[in-house]
Amino acid sequence: MAKITTRSEIRFILNGEDVALTTVAPAETLLDWLRLSRALRGTKEGCAEGDCGACTVLVGRLPAGRLVYESVNACIRFLGSLDGTHVVTVEHLRGDGDKLHPVQQAMVDFHGSQCGFCTPGFVMSLYALWMRSPEPSDAAIEKALQGNLCRCTGYEAIVHAARAISSYGKAAKDPLAAERKAIAEKLAAMKDGARIEIGAGNQRLVVPANADDLAAVLDNEPGATIVAGSTDVGLWVTKHMRDIAPAIFIGNLDGLCGISEDKGIISIGAGVTYTEAFSTLAKRIPALGPLFDRIGGDQVRNMGTIGGNIANGSPIGDTPPPLIALGARLTLRRGNKRRTIPLEDFFIAYGKQDRQPGEFVEAVHVPVPARDTKFAVYKITKRRDEDITAALGAFLLTLARDGTVADVCIAYGGMAATPKRAFGVEKALLGRPWTEATVEAAMAEYAKDFTPLTDMRASAEYRALAARNLLLRFFAETSGTKAPIQVSRHEAA
Repeated sequence: MAKITTRSEIRFILNGEDVALTTVAPAETLLDWLRLSRALRGTKEGCAEGDCGACTVLVGRLPAGRLVYESVNACIRFLGSLDGTHVVTVEHLRGDGDKLHPVQQAMVDFHGSQCGFCTPGFVMSLYALWMRSPEPSDAAIEKALQGNLCRCTGYEAIVHAARAISSYGKAAKDPLAAERKAIAEKLAAMKDGARIEIGAGNQRLVVPANADDLAAVLDNEPGATIVAGSTDVGLWVTKHMRDIAPAIFIGNLDGLCGISEDKGIISIGAGVTYTEAFSTLAKRIPALGPLFDRIGGDQVRNMGTIGGNIANGSPIGDTPPPLIALGARLTLRRGNKRRTIPLEDFFIAYGKQDRQPGEFVEAVHVPVPARDTKFAVYKITKRRDEDITAALGAFLLTLARDGTVADVCIAYGGMAATPKRAFGVEKALLGRPWTEATVEAAMAEYAKDFTPLTDMRASAEYRALAARNLLLRFFAETSGTKAPIQVSRHEAA
């Protein structure tokens, strides 16, 4: 590996100002810094857990050399993750002369605000949508607003405003569009290939230069907290007051952000976000598209990574069950040594994964299902959008020519201390005809495979019943029923 240089400052652009920070605490959030150090108080703190969207700002970055602006939650985004980015807050929006920005004017004219606390977050989410899609569909508007909650205005007025933005101005003439080339050149110049180290001793933050440098840093400091998208680690700080120092920030690292396909295997680097992976996975494995659309809101999907969702080891993580059902494998790396294991073997017990000190998740490899297989994922939550899973079932089925079950893999989240396969149910289905009688008989095995818990999201009894019914739903969807199992309101309209 080439010699890595080190610098002791975080560099980024804030609105129209170049920023270089030499004093940054490992757990310092972008929201606190904006409000307390820069007096930019348009960005609000509502939930401090990435749920309400009142803190939404845009972050521009250069994946593959192309400038992209994405909405993010400033309340759980750490300053240490911002090197080489352009942070845009609501204060930076401006129209022609002394006019309001088109997004702001549309919100005014269509009465999209009452108390106004959540309004800056809505404006920034709509701004991001408008820049990438000036004439969005209602479905696109609702998707863009999944991560923004309002308790007093009502969303209909905000949706009306979103439809009308382009009547107030053209996205192509927006200041961010006009400045795109200059901003991209500035961000490219900031990317100097250096490792960033700020602080001393245990109160350090490190931004490795690339994946090889990450391996070297972790080898020397195996007890450090790895921070990818911070959609979970952020809550460790804001809700649980945990000390995450020393912290190693790995977002956007060269060597961890690639996604490729070879011989029917999709390889996803640990730093690939849900947003970045969506187009490939939704196209090649269509059932994953609707699932990804229900992981948080846009802000969470723009920050959170598939690798982080796996490495975190949560029993209710959304991606492990479907990836296990698909037969995914995981590459783990320590220094220059790598090993690849079945993803299901990574999860040992609650809070315990098969990862040695200094080892990190480098990539996950997902087989594309064969054409003759049937694959589905079902997520159970209290509310449809932006909610944490109560139970999630993933099913992969191959039928023989005579209609019997040739192969089946069933995996669940929320039903045990780890993401877990339903081995007893699988065994009861194998070799038998794919009929309702077979399925109902196999459902008795759930009681042996799982002993779910009762918590704030669901009771044990509810989870047990829902898990069985998801298998029945999968049967209905794969046995030629003409009745729709689920219809969105956009499809119904």
